[in-house]
Amino acid sequence: MTAEEIIDNPQRLSGELRLKILGLYHKANAGHIGCSLSCIDLMIAVLFLNKKEEDTFILSKGHAAAALYACLNVLGEISDQELDTFYKDGTTLPAHPAPRKYKGIPFATGSLGHGLPIATGIAHAAKVSGDGSYSYALLSDGETNEGTTWEAAHYAIQNELDNLIMIIDKNGLQGFGTTTQVLGETASPEKWKAIGFETVVVDGHDIPQLNETIQDLKGRKNGIPKVIIADTIKGKGVSYMENKLEWHYLPMKQEQFDLATQEVKERYLNELTNA
Repeated sequence: MTAEEIIDNPQRLSGELRLKILGLYHKANAGHIGCSLSCIDLMIAVLFLNKKEEDTFILSKGHAAAALYACLNVLGEISDQELDTFYKDGTTLPAHPAPRKYKGIPFATGSLGHGLPIATGIAHAAKVSGDGSYSYALLSDGETNEGTTWEAAHYAIQNELDNLIMIIDKNGLQGFGTTTQVLGETASPEKWKAIGFETVVVDGHDIPQLNETIQDLKGRKNGIPKVIIADTIKGKGVSYMENKLEWHYLPMKQEQFDLATQEVKERYLNELTNA
C-alpha cells in the first residue's frame, strides 16, 4: 500500500496487521497479545508513513515484538517463511527482538529502559555528523518508570536532540496493575513538558492524526527533543481483550482466537463472518 492509500483507508492495513499478530500468537500459544494490539497503529505511522532509509526505529517495548515482525513482513524485510518460525526453536524471531539479522531490528530490546538511551545515542551521532536522519523510539507507559529512561531524556535535552522522536504507548496498564497503581502517571504530559520535551498528546489509534503529528514535529528544528504521548487501548480491536490486564500474558484458546479474528475482520475490514 502507498502512503496515500494508508491515509485514505487506515483501517485496512491496521486490520491486516492485527490478523497477522493474532495468527502469530495463536500458533505459538504465547502471550503479550494486548500490548502488540495497542501499539500497531503507532508502528504504522512511523514505519509505513515516516521512517526513511537513513532513519532508525527502536521498539523499546520489546515484548510487542510480534507487531514489529508483522510490519517488517508486510514491508518485505521478513519473508512469510521466516515469519512462520516465530517463537520456534532456532528462530530469528523470538519473543523479544534479537539483533544482527534484520536491518529493521538494530538492537535487542525487551529489558525495559534500554530503548530510549540507545535511540538518544543514535540521534546524537546523527546530529554531530549532520546526516539529517531521525531516531524514533517506541516506549510503553510502564517503561517510563525506569530511571534510565529519564537519564536518557535529560541527555537528549542537554544535547538539543530535535531529531529524536519518542512515542509513548499509553494504554494505562503494565505488568502488575494500572500505571496509576504502580508508580503513578510517569507518562503524563505535565512531567515531560516540565523537563523540557516538546510534548504532544494524540489518539494512538488515529493513524492520519499520528502521521500529521510526526510530520509537524519533524519540521520543528528548534533544538528540543519530541515526545508523542499516544492514548491507546490495550488489546485494541478485540472486545474481550480491551483494557484487560490479563491479556498482557494469556495465550488464546481456539474459540478465543476465532472470535478475535472475526471481530477484527468485521471492525476493520468490513468482512462479515459466521464464525
